[in-house]
Amino acid sequence: MEPVTEREIRAAFVNCSKGDAKRLSVPADLADRPWDDLDFLGWSDPGLPGRAYLVLPEGDGYAGIALRHETGGPRRSQMCTICSTTHTSGGVVLMTARKAGESGRRGNTTGTYMCADLCCSLYVRRKKTPALGRAYRDDFDPDDRIRQVRENVTAFLGRVRS
Repeated sequence: MEPVTEREIRAAFVNCSKGDAKRLSVPADLADRPWDDLDFLGWSDPGLPGRAYLVLPEGDGYAGIALRHETGGPRRSQMCTICSTTHTSGGVVLMTARKAGESGRRGNTTGTYMCADLCCSLYVRRKKTPALGRAYRDDFDPDDRIRQVRENVTAFLGRVRS
């Protein structure tokens, strides 16, 4: 992924108002992110527990998704549907997103189980290890796992837009 600016981030959101996008917390460490190892930028809002955000490349620009999740998470092992990494003790949470457009204004949402720290890209590249110490299918070729992350996060974006 190419580095993203704060302005690009704020302009990318598909499921929140421009005012909400203007007020959301953008990571202060954008210059320090491992951009070459990211398929999407994901972060939690430090001032609003249970709020998180994703920004992913799309065509010549970016698309962003505002997310909500329960804090704490379940205390059993679960697998992320984006990267197939298994975590223990709340390491996977149900991330829900208000749908874009009229459907979202009527209150419709969609969700997916994701790594609570939103580090799917780093797990599939083995740059970060979950507490459990392995992915569900650790025999996957890294290129296949990277493709899986990109396809799954793009499919989630599609569900937010539909």
